[in-house]
Amino acid sequence: MRISVFGFVVLSALVWAWSVEAQPQMPAAEAAEQVPAAAPSSPPPAAGRPAPSDSPQTFWEILKASGIVGLLIMLLSVGAVALAIEHAMTIRGPVLMPPGLADEVRQLLVAGRIAQADQRCRMEPSVLAYVLGAGLAEVDGGWPEVEKGAEDAVAEQSARLFRKIEYLNVIANIAPMLGLLGTVTGMIMAFREVALTQGAARAADLANGIYLALVTTVQGLIVAIPSLGAYAVFRSRVDQLVAEVTSTAQHVLAPLKRQLKGTSPQATTLQSPLPPPVKGGR
Repeated sequence: MRISVFGFVVLSALVWAWSVEAQPQMPAAEAAEQVPAAAPSSPPPAAGRPAPSDSPQTFWEILKASGIVGLLIMLLSVGAVALAIEHAMTIRGPVLMPPGLADEVRQLLVAGRIAQADQRCRMEPSVLAYVLGAGLAEVDGGWPEVEKGAEDAVAEQSARLFRKIEYLNVIANIAPMLGLLGTVTGMIMAFREVALTQGAARAADLANGIYLALVTTVQGLIVAIPSLGAYAVFRSRVDQLVAEVTSTAQHVLAPLKRQLKGTSPQATTLQSPLPPPVKGGR
């Protein structure tokens, strides 16, 4: 809907500009008086110096033409790149599930050393360690409580990771809206020129406003499209890793299930539950 409205506005502005350019701007007598005066105003360029209109604009000049709105979009792009790099480094299997942790904790549980298994989880903070520690902290209540504690920890860590990557989705939604704001601002500038000239504005007079509108729109889309793609990639990665953490935790706690199932839970002195992990994102 926003794209269709934007296309209609830009098309209307271009049609207006062309129609104004095609209409006679002044009586023939005035035009005849200005023709001789206009001839000297455009002398041929000197040798080796191109005409000003022929000089291409640099990338920085194009960015400066977008104004404050373009600057905000650039800041969003920097934030999106920083978030993508941070997520790529922290939302990984070895970070959320340190190698060797699951096997060591399972061996300790097979040997019945629950307190040592809990201490091993505390030595290497991670999502898997937090889930296992949450389950082991409920060992006094029997297997149902252990299973519930682990499930609650998985849900908590999953929500935390999804909240972490949500900022990319926010940037992907804000950037096009800022581009649309620049578009509207540019169209206001163009039609303001028409109003000031009482309908006698030429296409060149409207070009600045339309130029601003198109530049900010392109900037917003350039930021939004990669941000949305990165958000989809990391969301899929979080889903996959959370599923792996759940499966690994069930495998590690299986010996504890066999020990507690059908027997009265024995009192086991454990420390308080693990704090949320620092690795894997904040």
